[in-house]
Amino acid sequence: MSQYYKPHRNPNWNYDGDRWRLSRSKIDLFIECPRCFYIDNKLGVARPRGYPFNLNSAVDHLLKKEFDTYRRSKTAHPLQTEFGVDAIPYQHPDLDIWRDNFKGVAYDHPQHGFTVSGAVDDVWVSTAKSNTGELMVVDYKATSKDGEVGLDADWQDSYKRQMEVYQWLLRRNGFAVSNTGYFVYANGKTDLDQFDAKLEFDIKVIPYTGDDSWVNEVLRDIKGTLESSLIPESNSDCEYCQYREAVDKVVGNKNNNSVTPKKTLFD
Repeated sequence: MSQYYKPHRNPNWNYDGDRWRLSRSKIDLFIECPRCFYIDNKLGVARPRGYPFNLNSAVDHLLKKEFDTYRRSKTAHPLQTEFGVDAIPYQHPDLDIWRDNFKGVAYDHPQHGFTVSGAVDDVWVSTAKSNTGELMVVDYKATSKDGEVGLDADWQDSYKRQMEVYQWLLRRNGFAVSNTGYFVYANGKTDLDQFDAKLEFDIKVIPYTGDDSWVNEVLRDIKGTLESSLIPESNSDCEYCQYREAVDKVVGNKNNNSVTPKKTLFD
């Protein structure tokens, strides 16, 4: 068995287990495919994970270190000045917890009885006279593409939901949070004449006006799904479900030529 992929997790990490919590990524999985979400969180069989993008992680780490330098001096980062953002990096004793993938900004939901959490990349605080002290959620992204980076692709909707969940979490923790968050987008240059053992980036700060009004309804739907004994329908666009059902059909047809196939999860 692969040392990286362990499909059957410890039951303590499943729904109703002592360690289970509803992470931001699990919320996005539910929106992407309720069936995969249920199989993962209720039945305890996780999807195979994609391999990590180490270059993206390196950019993320370096940006955090750089912004932390200005956080300690309580001054604006040059990118904030260049893109006209009236803010400085926010100082808070729990910032390292908020950034921790296994902890994050957490909220114990009194109605649903579970903890919702998400790990932020950064938080800025507004210095503008109109909204001094409001927090701004910041997310770091890295890519390499021709032309300007933006937020217009359909697949980037998950980025926007990610930011809105973070805004929702910080508000539930009692903070005044601006609807406007920022994506610090690093775009690797590929048009240079020489590599010289270094990768250079254009960095753009992109504002995004979030709307977290959808979060409560989705949490209610998640609670209802997890409390049900019925496996929900899959999203018709879910390639994981398409693959499982295609394999089920092929194996079933093969078995029909020899023995009666066992009833499967998808029958």
